[in-house]
Amino acid sequence: MENQRIRNGRVTIHDVAAAAGVSISTASKALNNTGRMGDETRERVKRVATEIGFRPNALAKGLLSNRSFTIGLLTNDTYGRFTLPVMAGITEALVDHGVSVFLCTIEDDPALGKVHVDAMLDKSVDGIIASGKRIDRRLPVDLSNLPVPVVYAFTEGTSDSVTFCADDFQGAALAVEWLMGLGRRRIAHVTGPESFVSVRERTRAYRGLVGDALPVMYGTWSEAWGHEAVAKIWDAPGPKPDGIFCGNDQIARAVVDALRERSVRVPEDVSVVGFDNWEIVAAQTRPPLTTVDMNLKALGREAGLTVLALAEGRAVEPGIRTLPCELVVRQSCGGNPDH
Repeated sequence: MENQRIRNGRVTIHDVAAAAGVSISTASKALNNTGRMGDETRERVKRVATEIGFRPNALAKGLLSNRSFTIGLLTNDTYGRFTLPVMAGITEALVDHGVSVFLCTIEDDPALGKVHVDAMLDKSVDGIIASGKRIDRRLPVDLSNLPVPVVYAFTEGTSDSVTFCADDFQGAALAVEWLMGLGRRRIAHVTGPESFVSVRERTRAYRGLVGDALPVMYGTWSEAWGHEAVAKIWDAPGPKPDGIFCGNDQIARAVVDALRERSVRVPEDVSVVGFDNWEIVAAQTRPPLTTVDMNLKALGREAGLTVLALAEGRAVEPGIRTLPCELVVRQSCGGNPDH
């Protein structure tokens, strides 16, 4: 059963499952001689795999016979702002291995967290990935000493775990260096609460490049704070910034709006850069917002492959892994949008 995907690239377990008319999990179990199913089904999957040229990779071959081919993703990010791109990366990384991911949100309720963890263990998940709303807070549930491996992504992990997070210092440096490269010399920083590690790391990068000429403006992660910050800057005496680096895209969108209300042109008079690349915000800002992308999908891919390696019993060095950010250039700062 040939399709466009098979013609254009490597045949995956996804293609085998579709061609044989079974789920990815069933296809994996059939090819690995595991699980319960009729002989006819198992033979059909193997025959189809041969016919369409499927070659299982080493990781899939190595899965142990008692695997459930499921990974649990546990998060208190109920809005999904950070967890959904992480989950997309996990799913993308694991689909070729016949492993599915299911998401459980626990808000900030320890009792609900324990219920979900117990449910995951009852389903014999191969591993758990914990994700959250910020990198310096643990989920409100104890994930130590579980009988399955746990990997942390965009949340604080235990000292002996593998934890993935974005490189906030490097991302902020990208933003400020871009503004400086455009010739901006008086760059303000409007950001969130100083209690966040990510805020302190971005501020450290900003200070290292700009110095202490302007105070860092700490506030809330809100559009209201963006409006308030512009009012404080423009109502105060003295020269005004020609560039503003914002701690997130919501603050940045409000900064752009507030500047427009004061007839300050963006980007001609002031260049504005945000952080997060939350596309629903960044793309709808007028002009569209230049911003730092934390590459959460790539972070999810790494977390997914790592938890699978641990489930196989492969040795993985514990510690914090920081992944680089990327600057997405749009029109709010001027310059070359193709850079």
